[in-house]
Amino acid sequence: MARNGLNSSSSRGEEFTKSKINKENLQKISELLKYLKPYQGKFALGMVFLLLSSLTGLAFPALIKVMVDVAQGIKPDYGMPNSVNTIGYLAFAILFVQAFVSFFRIRLFVEVAEKALADIRRDTYFRMITLPMNFFANRRVGELNSRISADLSQIQDTLTTTLAEMIRQIVLLIGGISILIMVSGKLTLFNLSILPIIVVAGVFFGKAIRKISRQAQDKLAESNTIVEETLQGISNVKAFVNESFEANRYDKSLREVVKIAVRGSNYRGGFASFIIFCLFGAIMGVIWYGSILVQQGGLSVGDLLAYMLYSVFVGAAMGSFPELYANVQKALGASERVLEILKEENEPISINSNDNEIKDIIHGNLSFQNIHFSYPSRKDIVVLDGVSFEAKAGEKVAVVGPSGAGKSTIASLILGFYHAQRGEILFDGKPFKDFALTDIRNQVAIVPQDVILFGGTINENIAYGKLTASDEEIAEAAKKANAHLFITGFPEGYETVVGERGVKLSGGQRQRIAIARALLKNPAILILDEATSSLDSESERLVQEALEVLMKDRTSIIIAHRLSTIREADQIIVLDKGKIVEKGNHKELLQNPEGLYKHLSALQFEV
Repeated sequence: MARNGLNSSSSRGEEFTKSKINKENLQKISELLKYLKPYQGKFALGMVFLLLSSLTGLAFPALIKVMVDVAQGIKPDYGMPNSVNTIGYLAFAILFVQAFVSFFRIRLFVEVAEKALADIRRDTYFRMITLPMNFFANRRVGELNSRISADLSQIQDTLTTTLAEMIRQIVLLIGGISILIMVSGKLTLFNLSILPIIVVAGVFFGKAIRKISRQAQDKLAESNTIVEETLQGISNVKAFVNESFEANRYDKSLREVVKIAVRGSNYRGGFASFIIFCLFGAIMGVIWYGSILVQQGGLSVGDLLAYMLYSVFVGAAMGSFPELYANVQKALGASERVLEILKEENEPISINSNDNEIKDIIHGNLSFQNIHFSYPSRKDIVVLDGVSFEAKAGEKVAVVGPSGAGKSTIASLILGFYHAQRGEILFDGKPFKDFALTDIRNQVAIVPQDVILFGGTINENIAYGKLTASDEEIAEAAKKANAHLFITGFPEGYETVVGERGVKLSGGQRQRIAIARALLKNPAILILDEATSSLDSESERLVQEALEVLMKDRTSIIIAHRLSTIREADQIIVLDKGKIVEKGNHKELLQNPEGLYKHLSALQFEV
């Protein structure tokens, strides 16, 4: 049941959450409206066209009234023409003006909204990818992608459609009611007398319907969870011959959905019947009472017709407000989530960085001095506890130890993905904080165990190490990485598309492309994070040869499970539970019969 509850929440979370329209939330969304400032001239012009479009729309019932009155021989007021043909020509002229201004109103609003949203998307995306790693550790990729796509699309719809439509309907509502009062105050009072009844009924039925809809969504989510769990564990279902049990469980859940839906239909049916009675009753009442006024001479036929048309305008405007209001609430909710990202403190990286130009050169000397570190999401667990070591320029330093000892954390600290709570990391004797973060990352390369490539071509993936690299430089890096041969074996060669995350390539091929990418970057410090641990023997040999080329004349931090790959390391650091328990080269560490390195070697049949 706990699992079902979680999935129900998840299911509802995929919908747009609404925020209350109040002063505080409107101030929040106003922070996004600053993106309209560069386009305020076009936005203002669009607003002018919007008002013109709405006002010309209000003119048509008046023209129809005059046309009917003139046809009956009643002389029009306000200097209007007394010819039916002239009034008809005037109506078409106004219609042409309305069509003209409507086109430019839509054109301008869409242009302004699209450009403003593009700016928001750009800033949100850049802010997102420059946030510290801890931010991503606590969020799902789908959730973050939803901020860029779904949330901003909701804001876009509000800016392009909802905002304009709301202003338009307000103009029609205020203008329509004003004209209704001018045409006939008695009929208007008669119309407005039933409004409070409809509003009260709408509030009552609306709350009941929303409550039942949420219950139905929860129950449906539970039934969907049963399907999802059953299909994911279909082998268990079949092995325990529980097909009938699962089918009955699903059927029981669906019956609950049906029961709730039927209860909801009672409210919906009652509300629909009430609205139909009130709506058509109001129309019938207006025509009835209006006809009496026409008989008494207090109203012309044209006035009654105009009144009916303006009533439709007012009714349509009032009917559109609940949906428009809900859309604004959704936009407020979406804005809050986008602003959460825009307000997060990001890493000091500029969107206008000049081709990753390096200001402070690192020669390769690296020093950890009494580093204490815990991940921000797990502050009670000490990952590194007083770690100190030194790697001189050009040296190979291996880091070994059991799983969870803190080996990969060292790589994350070197790259500045996280920062130590105590202690200092030095590059060439200077503290980490004295360097620009971009300078450090531009001069440190990592070849991870699980290489993830982008979905483009091999050429693009290798060039990611140096965006300005020529085809000759890319090919040279691939040759050094033992990758050129298999790349040219593909029909498309370097233009071969690797597929999402590089799925079209084998593990060894992906590793060699990652090595080529690192070679092209030409880093001062190289991190190999278990780069050969998941490869077969032949792939490991080819990758190891490429790694030897990559490690030549540069500081290398080798994080390894396979101790056979680090025998030639200048220094081996043995980590256990976040502490350095041994240091030395391969021969020195093997001479300690009680040492952890000796024990790990024995487990891997290295002795």
